[in-house]
Amino acid sequence: MKDSGINRLSPSILAADFNILGEQIAAVSKAGADFLHFDVMDGLFVPSISFGIPVLQSIRKKTDMFLDVHLMIKEPIRYVKTFAEAGADLITVHYEACGNVKETLAAIRETGKKVGITIKPGTDVSVLEDYIEDVDLILIMSVEPGFGGQKLLPETYERLKKVRKMISGMKKPPLLEVDGGITLDNVKDILEAGADTIVAGSSVFRGDIAENVTAFEKILKNKAGGKGVPLR
Repeated sequence: MKDSGINRLSPSILAADFNILGEQIAAVSKAGADFLHFDVMDGLFVPSISFGIPVLQSIRKKTDMFLDVHLMIKEPIRYVKTFAEAGADLITVHYEACGNVKETLAAIRETGKKVGITIKPGTDVSVLEDYIEDVDLILIMSVEPGFGGQKLLPETYERLKKVRKMISGMKKPPLLEVDGGITLDNVKDILEAGADTIVAGSSVFRGDIAENVTAFEKILKNKAGGKGVPLR
């Protein structure tokens, strides 16, 4: 895990080839990626169904990468303990999916794992103000959650700036992650808007993985990082 102040890459395995998933995870790790992003979709909160606990358990046995688990499921509090036990290092839940957000975040904290909160593009970032002291990471979705390969929504930049301003005065601000449509062409602008943790799927797993990760890492290292504390 990199030190505070350095930007981070979290490749999303939603875009990986599951025939050779182990090989591809090893490739992103060897190339220098910090996190591994794991998207869980239930077919209810979002239209798609992805993968769940057995896949996470298998990945955990094969890598010591920081597993960044994003739960796109209704009432995620039901599964927090199970995902923690399966190997998640950080569990991020949707504000919109929780009947009681505070209770859900506390449940994650009780497992000893790091805590994340995320919002859909249509949700005003102001709702995050009540939770910034409770989390280690804020994830701003730059596409509608549920499908990979979408184009980044242009309003994302302003949303990131608002959240960065919201957390800038904190002694230990959460990491500010962004997910959806991130490419080598727009990642500099995303970093300048305030993000310090980048989720990328297709831009990492299509083509030469090592070359793609190296190209992202070069840009990330050349930009001033966020102020979030290291997660491990």
